[in-house]
Amino acid sequence: MSIASGARGRHLTRQLVQLYAGLTLYGVSSALLVRAGLGMEPWNVLHQGLSELTGLTIGVVSIVVGAIVLLLWIPIRQRPGLGTVSNVFVVGLAMDGSLALLPEAHGLPARVALMVLGIVLNGLATGLYIAARLGPGPRDGLMTGLHRATGRSIRLVRTLIEVAVVATGFLLGGSVGVGTVLYALAIGPLAQFFLRFFAVPEPTPGTGPASGTGPVSGTGPAPAPTPAPGPAPVSTPEPAAVDAADAAGTPEGAILRR
Repeated sequence: MSIASGARGRHLTRQLVQLYAGLTLYGVSSALLVRAGLGMEPWNVLHQGLSELTGLTIGVVSIVVGAIVLLLWIPIRQRPGLGTVSNVFVVGLAMDGSLALLPEAHGLPARVALMVLGIVLNGLATGLYIAARLGPGPRDGLMTGLHRATGRSIRLVRTLIEVAVVATGFLLGGSVGVGTVLYALAIGPLAQFFLRFFAVPEPTPGTGPASGTGPVSGTGPAPAPTPAPGPAPVSTPEPAAVDAADAAGTPEGAILRR
């Protein structure tokens, strides 16, 4: 196996680990907010309301709604990735599994602690799975697709969607409260922080045997290339320190841009 293919393999392995760890932790964080009982994140207000209406578990409802939202990608010409399809199933399964293990919280201090832990963990999970760059979640893709199809701003499209799902979920019996408000205020900064922290560096172009800049086969190392005349190159930050969400036109940037 060449050095280049080995590096690509490690890169993909890290992406997959981040994706599934992030989606699993997202489900766990949502379960913590359910147990806190102080308000859910916007889409889970809808899922909880539909769960009350249908008698299905909230995780199963999340899977069904995610699949329906994914079908809405077709007319707006969004393309799903591995992360998109995985998001539909993994989050709901992790949420139901966590709810089966987590006991009910008794007393306001315990409920507040669960709420805060759930919001922070949700931000960490969001940063993990978005930074893996294997496809946005179905709900995020709906937002970015509508933004592109209508020409409206991400801020407006996101606000309209989330107000609609919260209002519908509340009317169906979903939990809206201080946790919903704190989530709305905190998730952007938290996800932005963790996205910077977990950013997967892009494979560096121009390295490896085929690039002409690394070692070549034969006896002895290749001679160092002579630098071209001109001004000294400007140093750039390490890829892990660059916020992937700041890249213009990327789904990640659209998701977190406010």
